[in-house]
Amino acid sequence: MRAVLFDGTLHLAEEYPTPQPAAGEVRIRTTLAGICNTDLEIVQGYAAFQGVLGHEFVGVVDQAEDPTLPGRRVVGEINIGCGRCETCRAGRPHHCPHRAALGIRGHDGALAEYLCLPAANLHPVPDDIPDEVAVFTEPLAAACEVLEQVHVRPTDRAIVLGDGKLGLLVAQVLALTGCRLTVVGRHESKLAILAARGISTHLGDEGLDGDADLVVECTGRAEGFQTARRLVRPGGTLVLKSTYHGQATVNLSSLVVDEIRLVGSRCGPFPAALRLLARHLVEVTPLITALYPLHQALTAFEHARQRGALKILVRP
Repeated sequence: MRAVLFDGTLHLAEEYPTPQPAAGEVRIRTTLAGICNTDLEIVQGYAAFQGVLGHEFVGVVDQAEDPTLPGRRVVGEINIGCGRCETCRAGRPHHCPHRAALGIRGHDGALAEYLCLPAANLHPVPDDIPDEVAVFTEPLAAACEVLEQVHVRPTDRAIVLGDGKLGLLVAQVLALTGCRLTVVGRHESKLAILAARGISTHLGDEGLDGDADLVVECTGRAEGFQTARRLVRPGGTLVLKSTYHGQATVNLSSLVVDEIRLVGSRCGPFPAALRLLARHLVEVTPLITALYPLHQALTAFEHARQRGALKILVRP
């Protein structure tokens, strides 16, 4: 099969071995996949991953032990726990110390004609959700995770820092709580997507006071932490969503003195994301910048790196 492979260099492999499902796994024919900022960071050295990239996808089950699964359109959770350790037995496979992660850690990803995942990771896609919407399930689930971790009140002042793909999704999810929300970004065109939905936006962080009850940092940059720290009030909550290659400088003493609650936030609930998409409570199609066929995947990656680009999709 053809696959987008990173093995120290990024290239399109024309004759990559088609995956064969292990026990408990299914094989999925990928119909649409997204390029995430994490994919771009992996190419820069993040997570030391080598293999087929991609973890945002929608596809059709091609091969499975369960005879009812072939032909079903599905999305899939990316974390693959061992199923045996204490963490997995406690119902937290996404934090399994031995876990693999689709296209990120020890498991080939979705930017290919086929991929394999455990059947337990799959979620059926309702017929009325098109592929171009369903492919956002994984990043939208990550946005929903913020509300799984933090209770947001309608009276809270919240700031989403960053107007990239994830920032725009987190903002739409937080807006559903009725909180006093402002999204801070660097691109007028991206912020306009939220302004059209009645969400308050701010170009740049100058002039903003540090009195937010909640700041969600989605910049994808190490320096985003310092800005987020400045904007959150003493006793407030700082949620970190960014993953990137490199290190951030952190003044831990200020976090202690101001009693800042620091929350790391990663993957989230797929059923909730699918419900939001099915009910049109979150709008994702304005986030699509371009769609490329798989044989133009390297061009798609170059486009994804360009300033102003949002979601770049690849169709095998």
